[in-house]
Amino acid sequence: MGFMDKVKGMLGQHGDKVQQGVDKAAQVADSKTKGKYSDKIDSGARKAKDTARKLADEGRGGSGSGGGQSGAGPAGGSGTGS
Repeated sequence: MGFMDKVKGMLGQHGDKVQQGVDKAAQVADSKTKGKYSDKIDSGARKAKDTARKLADEGRGGSGSGGGQSGAGPAGGSGTGS
């Protein structure tokens, strides 16, 4: 079992904790920057959570094709900035 397989398995078991951790980190970063980079922080958090969700699905034996879950898609979806 490779490293990524272990990561996917852990995300499959603890995906909710990862989501909470990303949310907490985003809140702390937004607080430390006094809201100056809120849009970028929100975008990064959304992308991190989407990636974690996809890897968790693969860890659970899902297709990992990026679709199918109700309410799981990004709002807007198009990346802005960099």
